[in-house]
Amino acid sequence: MPVAAAALIRTLQATAFLAVALACPATGAQQPGFREKPVDQALLAEMRGGGFVLYMRHSTSDSARPDRAPTVDLADCNTQRPLSDEGRKQASTLGQNLLRARIPVGEVVHSPYCRTRETAQLAFAGQPQLLRQEPLLAYSANLPSDQKPPLLAAVRHLLSTPVAPGTNRVIIAHAPNLADLMGYFVKPEGTFAVFRPLGASQFEYLGSIPPPLWGTLLP
Repeated sequence: MPVAAAALIRTLQATAFLAVALACPATGAQQPGFREKPVDQALLAEMRGGGFVLYMRHSTSDSARPDRAPTVDLADCNTQRPLSDEGRKQASTLGQNLLRARIPVGEVVHSPYCRTRETAQLAFAGQPQLLRQEPLLAYSANLPSDQKPPLLAAVRHLLSTPVAPGTNRVIIAHAPNLADLMGYFVKPEGTFAVFRPLGASQFEYLGSIPPPLWGTLLP
C-alpha cells in the first residue's frame, strides 16, 4: 500500500470517534422526496452577508484517466483522476464568479486529492491563506464501508459548524461523500451546494448552483 494511502487509513482510524456525530439527528439527513433546487437571487443576496457553507464538487475532471483504486497514492497525482483542461479553466471562472457575486469567503477546506487541491488553488488564486487541506475529505468511493464513518462525520462537522461572521466557508470535495451522508449526489462537476449551518451536527440544504446557472445569477 502506498505510504500516503496508509497514512490516510491511520488518520481515519485515529479519528474514528468523530463517527458518533452521525448518530445525531440532523436536518441534513435527506428525506424521501428530496429535490435539488436552484439558488435564486434572494438567496444569493443573503450569501453576501455571510454565514453559509458552500459545498463544491471539484471542477470538470478527465474521465478517461480514472483513479487507480485501490492503489491511489495521495502524493502522486499520476495515480488519480485529474482535472481536464476545461476543468482548469472552469475552476478559475468559478472563483471569479464568487468575486463578481460579492460572496465573501473566509476559508476554503479541500480534499487531499489532486483534482480538489488544484480546483481550490485555481479558484482562489492569489489567496493561499484561505486554503486548508483536510485528509478526511478524501474520496469516499475508494474506501470500504467500514472506513467511511469518519469521513462522513468530517463532512457533517464542516456543514453544521457556524461560520465566522461576514464570511462563508467553501468545501471543495467529491460527490460520493455528500451522497454517502445525505443521498445527494452533486452534479455536474463544478456545482456548488449551499447549506445553512445550524450547529449541533445539524444543517439545512438551501439550493445549488450548477455552472450554467451563474449566467442567470450574475448581471
